Amino acid sequence: MKLFDNTKVAFALKTDSQLERAYFLFRIIQYQNLVKIGSAVTNFALKAYLPVEGLIRNTVFDHFCGGVSEDDCLPIIDNMYTNGNVHSVLDYSVEGKDQEKSFDGALEKILRIINFCEERKSIPYAVFKPTGFGRFELYQKISEGKELSSNEQEEWSRVVERFHKVCKIAQQKDVPLLIDAEESWMQSAADELIEELMEIYNKEKAIVFNTLQMYRHDRMEYLKSLHKKAQEKGFYIGMKVVRGAYMEKERERAKEKGYSSPICTDKKATDENYDTALKYMMEHKKMAIFAGTHNEESSYLLMELANEYNIKENDKRLWFGQLFGMSDHISYNLANQGYNVAKYLPFGPVRDVMPYLIRRAQENTSVAGQTSRELSLLKTERKRRKSL
Repeated sequence: MKLFDNTKVAFALKTDSQLERAYFLFRIIQYQNLVKIGSAVTNFALKAYLPVEGLIRNTVFDHFCGGVSEDDCLPIIDNMYTNGNVHSVLDYSVEGKDQEKSFDGALEKILRIINFCEERKSIPYAVFKPTGFGRFELYQKISEGKELSSNEQEEWSRVVERFHKVCKIAQQKDVPLLIDAEESWMQSAADELIEELMEIYNKEKAIVFNTLQMYRHDRMEYLKSLHKKAQEKGFYIGMKVVRGAYMEKERERAKEKGYSSPICTDKKATDENYDTALKYMMEHKKMAIFAGTHNEESSYLLMELANEYNIKENDKRLWFGQLFGMSDHISYNLANQGYNVAKYLPFGPVRDVMPYLIRRAQENTSVAGQTSRELSLLKTERKRRKSL
C-alpha cells in the first residue's frame, strides 16, 4: 500500500456521519453544472435574506470551514492536533471588503490570531491576504506603474503601516506570517512590499512568507531574482508554494484585454513548474517552505528531497499544507510519519465566507482528478468500516 492510500489513518477523525456528508458533498461537486446552479441559487438566497444559513452551515460550511469565529474553531483545532498531529492555520476568509474600517478590523483580527499562535503549538502560522489590508484597485494602480494621487499616497501609507505593524509583532512573538498571493495584475505591488518586509524582519530566520503561484510561468524567474537580492542583502526567504487559485479569471482577463496569459499552457507545465520551485528552494539553506499542495506526486517528491538534503521530518523550515475538508489522505498520513502538516482552516460569518466556499467548489470541479480521488478514498473507507 502506498502511503496516501491508507484511508484508516486519513479519516480516523471523521465520524460515520461526517464521512457520509463528505461523500455526499464531493458527489455533488463532481458535476460542474450543479456547482454553477447551486452557487447562483445560494448567492440569490443570501442577497434576498432567505433563511438558508442553517442549511449552508450544516453542509458545505461545516465541511470546509472551522467556524464563524476563532473561538468557534478551537474544538476542531484541538481535535486535529491532539488526535491527528495535524496543525491549523486560522484563515479569516471574509472577502471583498474595501473600506478603511474593514481593513483596520482585519488588522485587529490578524493580531488576535498571532496571539493565538503564540499561546498554542497547534497554530504555527498566521495568514492574511494583501487585500485584507488595502483596496485591490490601489495595488493594481501601483502594479501598473501609475502615479498615485495625494489621497492615494496617504492611503497606501496606511496599508504599508498595517503590514509593518503585523510583521513587527509577529517577529517579537516568533510567529511566522503567510501572506497569500492574489491576481497577477495586482501582485507586483504586494511582491515589492513583501520583499521590503523580508529584508527587515527576516534577518535571522523566515518570519515573513510570500506566496508563489506556480501556475504562473514567470514565478521561477521571480524566485531566482528574489534569491539574488536575499544573498546580496542578507535575509532569509519564506515562501508558501502553491499551484494557484485564479486560473479561469486570469485566462479570461488576458483574452479580454489582449495580452499574453501569465498562466502555464497546461497542468503538466504547472506541475513541472511547481516541482522545480520545490527543488530550487530545498537546494538553498536560507529558505523556508510551506508547501501548499493537494498533489500526491509533489508531496512524495518533497519527502524525497528532504531525505536527500538531510532535512528531518520535524524541521520547522519545511511544512506541508492542505485545505480543511480536502486531501485528508495526504495530511494525516504525512503527519503520521512525523512531518510538519497544517490545515488551512477558514472561518468567518457564514454569509461573508460564501465567496470563498463557492470558489472552493468551483476549483474542485476544474482540477482534473481532484474530486474523483476524494470520492474513491471515501468509498474505500466506507467499505472498510462496513466490513468491521
